[in-house]
Amino acid sequence: MDDMKGRGFTLIELLVVIGIIVILFSIVLIAVDPARRFAQSRNANRFEDVRDLVEAVLTYMTDNGGNYPSGIDAITTSSQVLGTATTGCDTTCTATTTVSSCLDLSSALVGGYIAEIPKDLKSGTVSNTDYALNKDADGRIRVTSCDPELGVGISVAR
Repeated sequence: MDDMKGRGFTLIELLVVIGIIVILFSIVLIAVDPARRFAQSRNANRFEDVRDLVEAVLTYMTDNGGNYPSGIDAITTSSQVLGTATTGCDTTCTATTTVSSCLDLSSALVGGYIAEIPKDLKSGTVSNTDYALNKDADGRIRVTSCDPELGVGISVAR
């Protein structure tokens, strides 16, 4: 009988080990935070999209004697959401003041300057991409993501 007493774990030892494993698992789960990582990934994609849109407009202007693609307005206090919708674009962009109709640049830019007008991965559609464009008083083009995540602002101007 004495040979059996030294073998195995006590209930207390098992509970302590299980408690340590639960604590370590919780720490790893909090550190990884997959929802935050996905949001950061979508924000990185948004930054690339706004940069690509600015570059496409500037390349268009270079090839067309400094002329902007048609439809870009001269109102510096508001932006135009990119897309094909004719109304409702002024209510969807929380990042900037926008005008009601979307700006459709697909005929001017797609094919020669950009493969397609990018759409926000989470909320964008062809009719409303959730990217806004503005021409400021100095003629600079600024493209902004309408709905970035994690409280960051995503905007590129050149």
